[in-house]
Amino acid sequence: MASTLGTSSTAILASRSLSYPTSKPTFSSFSLTSGLNYGRRFCGGIGIIEGKKGRSQFAVTNVATEINSVEQAQKRAAAMESQRPVYPFTAIVGQEEMKLCLILNVIDPKIGGVMIMGDRGTGKSTTVRSLVDLLPEIKVVSGDPYNSDPEDPESMGNEVRESVMKGEELSIVMTKINMVDLPLGATEDRVCGTIDIEKALTEGVKAFEPGLLAKANRGILYVDEVNLLDDHLVDVLLDSAASGWNTVEREGISISHPARFILIGSGNPEEGELRPQLLDRFGMHAQVGTVRDAELRVKIVEERARFDRNPKEFRDSYKAEQEKLQQQIASARSTLSSVQIDHELKVKISKVCAELNVDGLRGDIVTNRAAKALASLKGRDNVTPEDIATVIPNCLRHRLRKDPLESIDSGLLVIEKFYEVFS
Repeated sequence: MASTLGTSSTAILASRSLSYPTSKPTFSSFSLTSGLNYGRRFCGGIGIIEGKKGRSQFAVTNVATEINSVEQAQKRAAAMESQRPVYPFTAIVGQEEMKLCLILNVIDPKIGGVMIMGDRGTGKSTTVRSLVDLLPEIKVVSGDPYNSDPEDPESMGNEVRESVMKGEELSIVMTKINMVDLPLGATEDRVCGTIDIEKALTEGVKAFEPGLLAKANRGILYVDEVNLLDDHLVDVLLDSAASGWNTVEREGISISHPARFILIGSGNPEEGELRPQLLDRFGMHAQVGTVRDAELRVKIVEERARFDRNPKEFRDSYKAEQEKLQQQIASARSTLSSVQIDHELKVKISKVCAELNVDGLRGDIVTNRAAKALASLKGRDNVTPEDIATVIPNCLRHRLRKDPLESIDSGLLVIEKFYEVFS
């Protein structure tokens, strides 16, 4: 796979150097076909919770019942066979910036998702949907529509929380993180869920039918062509993304449930811009361009033709690489909490944000998290300036104030400021 990390803006500064060691940072174990090759070209650039501060504290003392793991594996394998075949993530040629942002988000969902903008026909939707195979497994309460975490009170639905408080036994299963597609034509009731008013009035119970936000809890919510999404659905997503909860109010009845998800959006900038409030909710921003190299274009066409001809055989040919990358992501998730970033580097990150007039502190937080996730992916315990250089354009470019008279790319502005502060 070609290593095409970086945007056109980064190539302009390729000849410049940091005062830090200029040796090529390499992935000790992470490779996508031929591996990511960062070199001096930084990508223009996303769940491990590092701490449990601020959580409501009460002990979960009930004994959990583990469902037979062999039976689960058989059911998952059968379900995968019956589903529409997904293009393998490691088979995607180029677009390293987008792939890196998606992987970092899987390693640390607290980064806050990724917005992918680029030309039509560049594989944005294909890449996002191919992420399904790489998603790790999580513990959920069996039969719960909200994918409640049996160990985290803040990620529990009300019914599970009440069961825990009563000391009842929970049935726990391992399942892959959900990826939920939000269609552009979805109604607000389908997204938020509906309340059966008739049943509530006749039987006196809260009959709630969960929507897509409930299904996406502790998972991924993907919105294709997000810049065409109706304003009222954008408002719903903003509210849920800010609070982590979805509240449905109908006819004097109120129901709330956890809705914490990684928000991934894709779109074509020619079709319109996003509202700044929604754009700021995405932790990272990836720009995707059309591949210009003729050899690469031929390879992409041939690979796609081979997949269409025999999807199962094509997926089997990439099975070893898929499993290797999946193991590396799982390892990075498990070691993320031990990764450290020096105070001096944190200060410099905040200085870059301040001098670029980035509103709020999300830019600082996301850059720190993304750099730690990248260091964890590389198998290191400490963040280096190269890690920060790789992710900081992705974390800040969409947070800069738009100047209609500015001709320079926003990613280039971030990189220039990075060199100025870190050199």
